[in-house]
Amino acid sequence: MFYCNREHQAAHTSSHKSACNAFAKRRDILDAEEQKLRSHPGDMFTPADVFTNSVGHFWGILETRDYMRARFALVEALGKVKTYDAVQAQLDHVVDMLRLCRSDNMGVRDLVPPLMLRLNKDQECYDFVKWYSTTGEQGDYDWGNMDLPYLDVRNADVFESVEYLCGNYINLSFTVGITLLKIKLLLGLTALRDSAVVGKKVPREILDSIQAYVPQSPIIAGNRDIMKRGDHAAAIDELTAQVDMLYKAVKRANKYFWPSLLEPGEHLAARPQAYSHGGMEQMQLVLQYSYDSWIETPGAIEVIKAKEEHS
Repeated sequence: MFYCNREHQAAHTSSHKSACNAFAKRRDILDAEEQKLRSHPGDMFTPADVFTNSVGHFWGILETRDYMRARFALVEALGKVKTYDAVQAQLDHVVDMLRLCRSDNMGVRDLVPPLMLRLNKDQECYDFVKWYSTTGEQGDYDWGNMDLPYLDVRNADVFESVEYLCGNYINLSFTVGITLLKIKLLLGLTALRDSAVVGKKVPREILDSIQAYVPQSPIIAGNRDIMKRGDHAAAIDELTAQVDMLYKAVKRANKYFWPSLLEPGEHLAARPQAYSHGGMEQMQLVLQYSYDSWIETPGAIEVIKAKEEHS
Protein backbone atom coordinates (compact mmCIF):
# COMPACT_ATOMS: atom_id res chain seq x y z
CA MET A 1 0.00 0.00 0.00
CA PHE A 2 1.12 3.57 -0.69
CA TYR A 3 2.10 5.61 2.34
CA CYS A 4 3.19 9.23 2.54
CA ASN A 5 5.16 9.68 5.76
CA ARG A 6 6.16 12.91 7.48
CA GLU A 7 9.65 12.93 5.99
CA HIS A 8 8.24 12.43 2.51
CA GLN A 9 5.70 15.21 3.01
CA ALA A 10 8.41 17.62 4.15
CA ALA A 11 9.99 17.47 0.71
CA HIS A 12 6.73 18.28 -1.09
CA THR A 13 5.28 21.49 -2.38
CA SER A 14 2.32 22.80 -0.42
CA SER A 15 -0.14 21.35 -2.96
CA HIS A 16 1.51 17.95 -2.69
CA LYS A 17 1.44 18.16 1.10
CA SER A 18 -2.25 18.91 0.94
CA ALA A 19 -2.82 15.88 -1.30
CA CYS A 20 -0.89 13.62 1.06
CA ASN A 21 -2.76 14.97 4.08
CA ALA A 22 -6.07 14.28 2.35
CA PHE A 23 -4.85 10.78 1.55
CA ALA A 24 -3.93 10.15 5.18
CA LYS A 25 -7.40 11.21 6.35
CA ARG A 26 -9.11 9.00 3.78
CA ARG A 27 -6.86 6.08 4.75
CA ASP A 28 -7.85 6.45 8.40
CA ILE A 29 -11.55 6.44 7.46
CA LEU A 30 -11.05 3.34 5.32
CA ASP A 31 -9.18 1.57 8.13
CA ALA A 32 -12.07 2.29 10.50
CA GLU A 33 -14.66 0.99 8.00
CA GLU A 34 -12.62 -2.13 7.37
CA GLN A 35 -12.29 -2.83 11.08
CA LYS A 36 -16.04 -2.36 11.49
CA LEU A 37 -16.71 -4.94 8.78
CA ARG A 38 -14.16 -7.42 10.06
CA SER A 39 -15.59 -7.26 13.57
CA HIS A 40 -19.20 -7.68 12.42
CA PRO A 41 -20.51 -10.84 14.10
CA GLY A 42 -22.83 -11.68 11.22
CA ASP A 43 -26.61 -11.68 11.07
CA MET A 44 -29.41 -12.63 8.71
CA PHE A 45 -28.37 -9.88 6.28
CA THR A 46 -24.58 -9.85 6.62
CA PRO A 47 -22.39 -12.97 6.80
CA ALA A 48 -19.59 -13.03 9.34
CA ASP A 49 -16.11 -12.34 7.91
CA VAL A 50 -17.34 -10.92 4.62
CA PHE A 51 -13.75 -10.59 3.36
CA THR A 52 -13.62 -14.39 3.27
CA ASN A 53 -17.23 -15.47 2.86
CA SER A 54 -18.63 -12.80 0.53
CA VAL A 55 -15.85 -12.11 -1.99
CA GLY A 56 -17.43 -11.00 -5.24
CA HIS A 57 -20.70 -9.97 -3.63
CA PHE A 58 -19.81 -6.69 -1.91
CA TRP A 59 -22.26 -3.81 -2.38
CA GLY A 60 -25.07 -6.34 -2.62
CA ILE A 61 -24.58 -6.60 1.15
CA LEU A 62 -25.64 -3.27 2.63
CA GLU A 63 -23.07 -3.34 5.43
CA THR A 64 -20.23 -3.30 2.87
CA ARG A 65 -21.27 -0.10 1.12
CA ASP A 66 -19.67 2.40 3.50
CA TYR A 67 -16.43 0.45 3.21
CA MET A 68 -16.58 0.49 -0.61
CA ARG A 69 -17.36 4.22 -0.64
CA ALA A 70 -14.45 4.88 1.72
CA ARG A 71 -12.12 2.83 -0.44
CA PHE A 72 -13.12 4.73 -3.57
CA ALA A 73 -12.61 8.01 -1.70
CA LEU A 74 -9.07 6.84 -0.95
CA VAL A 75 -8.54 6.07 -4.66
CA GLU A 76 -9.66 9.61 -5.48
CA ALA A 77 -7.28 11.06 -2.90
CA LEU A 78 -4.41 9.02 -4.32
CA GLY A 79 -5.18 10.55 -7.72
CA LYS A 80 -4.01 13.91 -6.38
CA VAL A 81 -0.59 12.47 -5.44
CA LYS A 82 1.33 12.52 -8.70
CA THR A 83 3.82 9.72 -8.14
CA TYR A 84 4.33 6.30 -9.70
CA ASP A 85 3.69 4.58 -6.37
CA ALA A 86 0.42 6.44 -5.94
CA VAL A 87 -0.77 5.40 -9.41
CA GLN A 88 0.17 1.79 -8.68
CA ALA A 89 -1.68 1.99 -5.36
CA GLN A 90 -4.77 3.33 -7.14
CA LEU A 91 -4.71 0.42 -9.56
CA ASP A 92 -4.21 -2.12 -6.76
CA HIS A 93 -7.20 -0.74 -4.88
CA VAL A 94 -9.48 -0.64 -7.92
CA VAL A 95 -8.58 -4.16 -9.04
CA ASP A 96 -9.24 -5.45 -5.52
CA MET A 97 -12.56 -3.61 -5.42
CA LEU A 98 -13.51 -5.50 -8.58
CA ARG A 99 -12.49 -8.74 -6.89
CA LEU A 100 -14.73 -7.92 -3.93
CA CYS A 101 -17.62 -6.69 -6.10
CA ARG A 102 -17.58 -8.43 -9.45
CA SER A 103 -20.76 -6.72 -10.63
CA ASP A 104 -18.98 -3.37 -10.08
CA ASN A 105 -22.01 -1.33 -9.04
CA MET A 106 -19.77 1.71 -8.54
CA GLY A 107 -18.29 1.64 -12.05
CA VAL A 108 -14.67 1.58 -10.88
CA ARG A 109 -13.66 -0.51 -13.91
CA ASP A 110 -13.56 2.72 -15.94
CA LEU A 111 -10.45 3.74 -13.99
CA VAL A 112 -8.46 0.63 -14.87
CA PRO A 113 -7.40 1.33 -18.50
CA PRO A 114 -5.95 4.82 -17.89
CA LEU A 115 -4.15 3.66 -14.74
CA MET A 116 -2.64 0.69 -16.55
CA LEU A 117 -1.52 2.91 -19.42
CA ARG A 118 0.18 5.31 -17.00
CA LEU A 119 2.09 2.35 -15.58
CA ASN A 120 3.02 1.08 -19.07
CA LYS A 121 0.94 -2.04 -18.54
CA ASP A 122 -0.26 -1.79 -22.13
CA GLN A 123 -0.91 -5.49 -22.76
CA GLU A 124 -2.76 -5.84 -19.47
CA CYS A 125 -4.85 -2.80 -20.41
CA TYR A 126 -5.84 -4.31 -23.72
CA ASP A 127 -6.65 -7.69 -22.16
CA PHE A 128 -8.82 -6.00 -19.53
CA VAL A 129 -10.82 -4.03 -22.09
CA LYS A 130 -11.07 -7.04 -24.40
CA TRP A 131 -12.63 -9.18 -21.65
CA TYR A 132 -15.15 -6.54 -20.60
CA SER A 133 -16.05 -5.74 -24.20
CA THR A 134 -16.62 -9.40 -25.15
CA THR A 135 -17.43 -11.80 -22.29
CA GLY A 136 -18.46 -8.93 -20.06
CA GLU A 137 -21.04 -7.82 -22.63
CA GLN A 138 -22.76 -11.20 -22.86
CA GLY A 139 -26.33 -10.88 -21.69
CA ASP A 140 -26.33 -14.27 -20.00
CA TYR A 141 -23.10 -13.80 -18.05
CA ASP A 142 -23.93 -14.44 -14.38
CA TRP A 143 -22.05 -11.82 -12.36
CA GLY A 144 -23.07 -13.55 -9.15
CA ASN A 145 -21.46 -16.89 -10.08
CA MET A 146 -17.92 -16.78 -8.75
CA ASP A 147 -17.05 -20.03 -10.54
CA LEU A 148 -17.30 -18.42 -13.98
CA PRO A 149 -14.10 -17.20 -15.68
CA TYR A 150 -13.40 -13.55 -14.92
CA LEU A 151 -10.84 -11.25 -16.54
CA ASP A 152 -9.15 -14.32 -18.02
CA VAL A 153 -8.09 -12.82 -21.38
CA ARG A 154 -4.30 -13.00 -21.76
CA ASN A 155 -2.08 -11.65 -24.55
CA ALA A 156 -4.89 -10.65 -26.90
CA ASP A 157 -3.73 -9.24 -30.24
CA VAL A 158 -3.33 -5.50 -29.63
CA PHE A 159 -2.99 -4.88 -33.37
CA GLU A 160 -6.35 -6.46 -34.22
CA SER A 161 -9.39 -4.66 -35.59
CA VAL A 162 -11.14 -2.19 -33.28
CA GLU A 163 -14.62 -2.51 -34.74
CA TYR A 164 -15.92 -4.21 -31.59
CA LEU A 165 -15.08 -1.02 -29.66
CA CYS A 166 -16.78 1.35 -32.09
CA GLY A 167 -20.45 0.43 -31.97
CA ASN A 168 -23.39 2.63 -31.07
CA TYR A 169 -23.21 1.88 -27.34
CA ILE A 170 -19.58 2.05 -26.30
CA ASN A 171 -17.94 2.31 -22.93
CA LEU A 172 -16.44 5.78 -23.33
CA SER A 173 -13.56 5.22 -20.91
CA PHE A 174 -12.57 1.95 -22.59
CA THR A 175 -12.64 3.36 -26.10
CA VAL A 176 -10.73 6.47 -25.07
CA GLY A 177 -8.15 4.22 -23.40
CA ILE A 178 -7.68 1.99 -26.42
CA THR A 179 -7.43 5.08 -28.63
CA LEU A 180 -4.46 6.18 -26.52
CA LEU A 181 -2.96 2.68 -26.62
CA LYS A 182 -3.21 2.53 -30.40
CA ILE A 183 -1.66 6.01 -30.65
CA LYS A 184 1.24 4.82 -28.47
CA LEU A 185 1.76 1.92 -30.86
CA LEU A 186 1.47 4.19 -33.89
CA LEU A 187 3.97 6.70 -32.52
CA GLY A 188 6.36 3.91 -31.60
CA LEU A 189 6.27 2.30 -35.05
CA THR A 190 6.57 5.67 -36.75
CA ALA A 191 9.66 6.44 -34.69
CA LEU A 192 11.13 3.03 -35.56
CA ARG A 193 10.53 3.72 -39.24
CA ASP A 194 12.22 7.10 -39.00
CA SER A 195 15.16 5.71 -37.06
CA ALA A 196 15.65 3.09 -39.77
CA VAL A 197 16.35 5.92 -42.20
CA VAL A 198 19.13 7.07 -39.90
CA GLY A 199 20.25 3.46 -39.63
CA LYS A 200 21.24 3.38 -43.25
CA LYS A 201 24.07 5.74 -42.36
CA VAL A 202 25.31 4.07 -39.14
CA PRO A 203 26.48 0.58 -38.14
CA ARG A 204 23.82 -1.95 -37.09
CA GLU A 205 24.90 -2.00 -33.43
CA ILE A 206 24.41 1.78 -33.21
CA LEU A 207 20.99 1.49 -34.87
CA ASP A 208 19.99 -1.22 -32.36
CA SER A 209 21.06 1.08 -29.53
CA ILE A 210 19.01 3.96 -30.96
CA GLN A 211 15.92 1.83 -31.53
CA ALA A 212 16.04 0.42 -28.02
CA TYR A 213 15.03 3.87 -26.76
CA VAL A 214 12.47 4.65 -29.47
CA PRO A 215 9.27 2.69 -28.68
CA GLN A 216 6.83 4.24 -26.22
CA SER A 217 4.92 1.00 -25.64
CA PRO A 218 6.47 -2.07 -24.01
CA ILE A 219 4.44 -4.10 -26.48
CA ILE A 220 6.81 -2.88 -29.20
CA ALA A 221 9.97 -2.86 -27.11
CA GLY A 222 9.36 -6.44 -26.00
CA ASN A 223 8.64 -7.81 -29.48
CA ARG A 224 11.86 -8.87 -31.19
CA ASP A 225 10.14 -9.39 -34.56
CA ILE A 226 8.76 -5.85 -34.58
CA MET A 227 12.07 -4.36 -33.47
CA LYS A 228 14.02 -6.17 -36.20
CA ARG A 229 11.47 -5.67 -38.97
CA GLY A 230 12.72 -3.37 -41.67
CA ASP A 231 9.40 -2.20 -43.09
CA HIS A 232 6.63 -0.96 -40.80
CA ALA A 233 4.56 0.74 -43.49
CA ALA A 234 1.65 -1.74 -43.51
CA ALA A 235 1.33 -1.77 -39.71
CA ILE A 236 1.52 2.04 -39.58
CA ASP A 237 -1.23 2.35 -42.20
CA GLU A 238 -3.44 -0.11 -40.30
CA LEU A 239 -2.91 1.62 -36.96
CA THR A 240 -3.59 5.01 -38.55
CA ALA A 241 -6.94 3.71 -39.81
CA GLN A 242 -7.75 2.19 -36.41
CA VAL A 243 -6.94 5.41 -34.56
CA ASP A 244 -9.20 7.30 -36.94
CA MET A 245 -12.03 4.82 -36.38
CA LEU A 246 -11.67 5.06 -32.60
CA TYR A 247 -11.45 8.86 -32.73
CA LYS A 248 -14.73 9.00 -34.67
CA ALA A 249 -16.41 6.50 -32.32
CA VAL A 250 -15.55 8.65 -29.30
CA LYS A 251 -16.73 11.77 -31.14
CA ARG A 252 -20.08 10.12 -31.88
CA ALA A 253 -20.47 8.87 -28.34
CA ASN A 254 -19.64 12.18 -26.66
CA LYS A 255 -19.11 15.33 -28.70
CA TYR A 256 -17.58 17.13 -25.73
CA PHE A 257 -14.70 14.77 -25.06
CA TRP A 258 -12.01 15.59 -27.65
CA PRO A 259 -12.40 19.38 -27.43
CA SER A 260 -12.20 19.15 -23.64
CA LEU A 261 -9.11 16.93 -23.77
CA LEU A 262 -7.39 19.70 -25.71
CA GLU A 263 -8.68 22.46 -23.42
CA PRO A 264 -9.78 20.88 -20.13
CA GLY A 265 -10.14 24.08 -18.12
CA GLU A 266 -12.51 23.73 -15.19
CA HIS A 267 -13.73 20.30 -16.29
CA LEU A 268 -10.90 18.66 -14.34
CA ALA A 269 -12.28 20.13 -11.12
CA ALA A 270 -15.97 19.43 -11.76
CA ARG A 271 -17.81 17.06 -9.41
CA PRO A 272 -20.54 15.38 -11.46
CA GLN A 273 -22.92 13.39 -9.27
CA ALA A 274 -24.61 11.59 -12.15
CA TYR A 275 -24.40 11.55 -15.91
CA SER A 276 -26.21 10.51 -19.07
CA HIS A 277 -24.42 8.96 -22.01
CA GLY A 278 -23.19 11.66 -24.35
CA GLY A 279 -23.57 14.41 -21.80
CA MET A 280 -21.18 16.96 -20.36
CA GLU A 281 -21.03 15.18 -17.00
CA GLN A 282 -19.98 11.89 -18.61
CA MET A 283 -17.19 13.70 -20.43
CA GLN A 284 -16.01 15.31 -17.19
CA LEU A 285 -15.83 12.01 -15.37
CA VAL A 286 -13.94 10.17 -18.12
CA LEU A 287 -11.67 13.17 -18.69
CA GLN A 288 -10.71 13.24 -15.03
CA TYR A 289 -9.99 9.51 -15.10
CA SER A 290 -7.90 9.64 -18.27
CA TYR A 291 -6.30 13.09 -18.60
CA ASP A 292 -3.03 12.24 -16.87
CA SER A 293 -2.55 9.19 -19.09
CA TRP A 294 -2.75 11.44 -22.16
CA ILE A 295 -0.44 14.21 -20.97
CA GLU A 296 2.09 11.60 -19.83
CA THR A 297 2.29 10.16 -23.37
CA PRO A 298 4.41 12.52 -25.50
CA GLY A 299 2.83 13.28 -28.84
CA ALA A 300 -0.56 11.69 -28.11
CA ILE A 301 -2.60 14.86 -27.62
CA GLU A 302 -0.98 16.32 -30.74
CA VAL A 303 -2.46 13.44 -32.75
CA ILE A 304 -5.95 14.34 -31.51
CA LYS A 305 -5.32 18.06 -32.05
CA ALA A 306 -4.45 17.42 -35.70
CA LYS A 307 -7.63 15.42 -36.15
CA GLU A 308 -9.77 18.08 -34.51
CA GLU A 309 -8.27 20.76 -36.75
CA HIS A 310 -9.16 18.77 -39.86
CA SER A 311 -12.56 17.46 -38.78
